[in-house]
Amino acid sequence: MEVGLLALWLPILVATVLVFVVSFFLFVVLPHHRTDFDGIDEEERFSVELRNHNLKKGQYAFPFASSAVDSKDPEYQKRVRRGPVGILVIQPNVLSPSIQQMAMQFVHFAMLTAIVAYIAGLVLPPGAGFVTVFHVVGAVAFVAHAGAHCVYPIWNYFSWSFALKCTIDGVLFAAATAGVFGWLWPM
Repeated sequence: MEVGLLALWLPILVATVLVFVVSFFLFVVLPHHRTDFDGIDEEERFSVELRNHNLKKGQYAFPFASSAVDSKDPEYQKRVRRGPVGILVIQPNVLSPSIQQMAMQFVHFAMLTAIVAYIAGLVLPPGAGFVTVFHVVGAVAFVAHAGAHCVYPIWNYFSWSFALKCTIDGVLFAAATAGVFGWLWPM
């Protein structure tokens, strides 16, 4: 017998709140993510040059080729060999995360948790034991929270330490989710 998603509203809500709190703690209180990015030498000069380009919020690649055909252009290939090659993300000019960003993060966690709950509800019966629920929910939540971080160093040259730290965060999010579902799984 399946456990419907509506029967799992309480563990979805509690797990979402707990994962949000754990995320806040990991990114604001603990120091391990403070080394995710490096500064730029002569940052002010660099920033002035960027301001001269009047870039809007978004993602930029340099050098840029808009198609496979453009990437075969000898001028483009020359710029790549000369370097630098990179990805630039321009953010809004804000000092700290906005309420909107925090709300979007919460919704993101809620959506992931609802998907985890849906899968768990398909494979676990009512009254399943804590350990069984913990294992199933933990495995699915791990894939949801940590499954994609290796893509960043592979394709965007982020550091492997960044991916590892994010994966460890995902393990903690998965454990929090699994613990809540094990505790609140319907009888």
